[in-house]
Amino acid sequence: MSETNQRYDVVVIGGGAAGLSGALALSRARRSVLVIDAGSPRNAPASHAHNYLGREGVPPLELLAIGRAEAADYGAEIVRGEVVSAERLPDGFRVVREDGSAVEARRLLVTTGIVDELPAVEGLAERWGRDVLHCPYCHGWEVRDAPVGILALSPMAVHQALLWRQWTDDVVLFRHGQADFGDEEYEQLAARGISVVDGEVTALEVTGDRLTGVRLAGGTVIPREALVVQPRFTARSAVLEGLGLVPTEMTMGDHVVGTYIAADPAGATDVPGVWVAGNVANLMEQVVGAAAAGLKAASMINMDLVTDDTRRAVDARRAPFSAEAERRVTERVLGDRRHGLQETTR
Repeated sequence: MSETNQRYDVVVIGGGAAGLSGALALSRARRSVLVIDAGSPRNAPASHAHNYLGREGVPPLELLAIGRAEAADYGAEIVRGEVVSAERLPDGFRVVREDGSAVEARRLLVTTGIVDELPAVEGLAERWGRDVLHCPYCHGWEVRDAPVGILALSPMAVHQALLWRQWTDDVVLFRHGQADFGDEEYEQLAARGISVVDGEVTALEVTGDRLTGVRLAGGTVIPREALVVQPRFTARSAVLEGLGLVPTEMTMGDHVVGTYIAADPAGATDVPGVWVAGNVANLMEQVVGAAAAGLKAASMINMDLVTDDTRRAVDARRAPFSAEAERRVTERVLGDRRHGLQETTR
């Protein structure tokens, strides 16, 4: 595709819950909106999304299909593609896709999300979002009362084990080479009936497409039906970095859990005209929170555009003898005679 001269009020980069929510609100505000969606939502492996009031248990891809249809009903354009770069223009931004096509936008809403970086344990990545889990509020109910394992990857491992104990009384914490826990932590684990297993986890045991156990380096298999893993959350921020926005590390204690793009509570970044929403700005955001963040950012973007539209109108009104104003007056008063021509009849 060749470059075009299409210009939108807002280009939304990312078509997940945050991006589509923002696009819906902006379209309803009668803004011209283009959503560019790479088509790789983070929660695609999950069978259902939870804690979304009114949509509890909806399959994630179904939720996005509904969102696309709703935004399109109000005029938003939604295209599939990956944005490879964005650059600042004197009056907005130029966004380029991987096929070379380009559009311009007055404002950008970036909702590209994050990447879950998983540990290199055999069979783990294939089970991610199914019976290899992270968030108890997303999946805890589905594995209630089941044998659950916690893979220690950070100093937060004991906290994770105690949290997941809310959903089942059969929790095993695999230390997996992490530093030994303190006496107080061992006391807490013992008080809650949580076992600790030393040794490195090397693989998952799967039978009939279901997790059945966790294999240790020595060959021992501990029966488990779900395994909890704390991935590293890395912001999909390449486009934003091209605009000068550098990811910020999020730490818990001395441990880095991921990166995000810093913004104010409404999603405005340090680059004027660029907003972020969803996981790219908040690593812990769930689907309903991402949708809310997209809505909040959209309302601020529209207000920013209203302010800009008003400024332009005031400038035009204060310059009655500008070239544009003169053209309009001449056209209205003289019509076809404005170039010295006058129709004559015989």
